[in-house]
Amino acid sequence: MTEGAPPVAPLVAPAAAMPVTMPEEILLLTLDDATGRPVGAAGMAADLAMAGAMLMELALAGRIDSDPDQLYQTDAAPLGEAPLDALLARIGAQQPPQRSRWWMETLAREAAKLRAAWLERLVGRGILKREKGRVLWVFPDHRYPKRDDRQTREVRARLRGVILADEIPEPRDAMLIGLCRITGLVPLLLSPEEAARAEGRIAQLAALEEMARSLAASARDLSFGGSHRDG
Repeated sequence: MTEGAPPVAPLVAPAAAMPVTMPEEILLLTLDDATGRPVGAAGMAADLAMAGAMLMELALAGRIDSDPDQLYQTDAAPLGEAPLDALLARIGAQQPPQRSRWWMETLAREAAKLRAAWLERLVGRGILKREKGRVLWVFPDHRYPKRDDRQTREVRARLRGVILADEIPEPRDAMLIGLCRITGLVPLLLSPEEAARAEGRIAQLAALEEMARSLAASARDLSFGGSHRDG
């Protein structure tokens, strides 16, 4: 370095360029691009989508696995994502170990708190902005309009490409499509005509990953009161 020259700042990737986690992708898909208000599936379906996304993210990172009797920790190393690391620690400490359905139900009950944590992370990365207001001048109204919609457009385009163009999916995309299918989020990706034509393809993709099948069975149980055996 030339004597007297100012130090060169290290290159840091913009926050929005950092990898987006599956819970964040679910949130981006379910927020209206302009208003920042939720769209698509509501209630239990949206809560199960958040629960499944967090568990799938840990599975993709090699931190958890499941069998017909339990969902268990395979690696305790933190990922550096506070909501995921807290969940990973809980799974490792849970005694006796519980099945996928138990974790889906437990996390779905905590979905509002979990969703808030992920929304704040997206705000911190500059992808969303937080706006506070009042409904009827009384009730608090928190909205999260997209400051940068590139991530949302990329997620939609990527998943549409896998479904409609018969692309070979990455495990992450197969899991995410399965999650969208079981929690009613496919209309946020495809038109009704496209969804009808691609029904078989979507079902095929949803069945590719074992963890996705396990969590899908759990979500069906919790959504519709079935008695499927899950892993």
